[in-house]
Amino acid sequence: MSITYTIIAFIIALGVLITFHEFGHYLVARWSGVKVLRFCIGFGQPIFRKRFGKDQTEWVVAAIPLGGYVKMLDENEGQVPHEDLPRAFNRQPVGRRFAIVAAGPIANFLLAIVLYWWLFILGINGMKPVLGPVEPGSPAAQAKFEVGETIVSIENEPVASWQDARWSLLRHAIDRSTNIKVQTVDKSGAVHWRQLNLSQIDPNELSTNFPGIIGFTSYQPRINPVVGQVIAGSVADRAGLSVNDEIIAVNEIETQSWADLVQHIRGNPGRLLTLEILRNDRLIELTVTPESASENGRQVGKIGITPVVHQGEFDELLVTVSYPPGQAWGKAVEKTWETIILTLQMLGKMITGDVSWKNISGPISIADHAGQSAQMGLVSYLAFLALISVSIGVLNLLPIPILDGGHLMFYLIEIVKGSPISDGAILIGQKIGLAMLLTLMLFAIYNDISRLIAG
Repeated sequence: MSITYTIIAFIIALGVLITFHEFGHYLVARWSGVKVLRFCIGFGQPIFRKRFGKDQTEWVVAAIPLGGYVKMLDENEGQVPHEDLPRAFNRQPVGRRFAIVAAGPIANFLLAIVLYWWLFILGINGMKPVLGPVEPGSPAAQAKFEVGETIVSIENEPVASWQDARWSLLRHAIDRSTNIKVQTVDKSGAVHWRQLNLSQIDPNELSTNFPGIIGFTSYQPRINPVVGQVIAGSVADRAGLSVNDEIIAVNEIETQSWADLVQHIRGNPGRLLTLEILRNDRLIELTVTPESASENGRQVGKIGITPVVHQGEFDELLVTVSYPPGQAWGKAVEKTWETIILTLQMLGKMITGDVSWKNISGPISIADHAGQSAQMGLVSYLAFLALISVSIGVLNLLPIPILDGGHLMFYLIEIVKGSPISDGAILIGQKIGLAMLLTLMLFAIYNDISRLIAG
């Protein structure tokens, strides 16, 4: 995936999400009779500038797409003509000011609902939650789950795909549920209920492959160790491997499946391997030295081959989850609400130290996810947009001065005490808020760089 593709996907995502956020502020300000002077997406040098409407609002697109703002008429920011005083933001009742500020995050939540609604109508493709080999010693092994069983519900919540299973397991782990009930059906149709103990789970691993941490793997049909494709110029190509070669042994150790072969190759980066190959009913030997590649912080071997795959067997494991429009809307609202709560719980666990700050992602990680999801198709990209839209909404509602949530906190105090907070107190709060926000950004960027270094 090219860097250009990633950057374009990232800019489009930010543009959509920031525009919706700021448009929420803009619409409610207009409905409240407040005069809007400028609607700006991005910071820095303007690349587009135009005035529209009765109020001649200036619409601006700037060069750095990392934020935006809506500038309203306000006596705190300059001289206001006498005839426009009733339309100044600072002259509005506190309830209206509260609604205008809250409208930005609410717009992000509404966008997420619409995106999820569309996704649930279109249908979300996934893998059926059929269990593959269970990791020995894991919580799943201790609960005696077995290969071939299909997860059908977790704590009486229906599960249709691995995405559903991961989401449900993650929510229960963050809730610090130690034992949860999981219902499975085996190949004979027999139903099993098992207690899954999550108390052993490391809270620092919540952002990784969570089902894998528990000991679950996705069932994969058996793939024979037969070469389906040799990548041109690869180690395998230079060694003389050909399509339809069956690799029956590596260093005299039998390979009964493609998984066995992969294990040998990945586990021996930079080491000479002797392959015993069946080619056209004739046994031959070839030697290869897997090239070393960094993956999740460790070195693995690769030689540049793919297997012969019988697609029909994999198609049987695919599932498309979709709903009629009415039901999809309810599911979308539920999904958005659950995501909001999950995000808040994660933030709370980070503050209390129960979850590592390493789980925070910065602009580099978000850009990478944007590019990956866009490459996977429209449905994946829309799901990414919905998730980030919720995250932006929640972040902006945090009671940190300088963010929308900080302003809302000041307005709540004003409502309780019956008068506005002093300018001096607001200024001190904004300095504290800016320091908090910069610290959070530094954490996020540090985590991004750490992930890049780790590979």
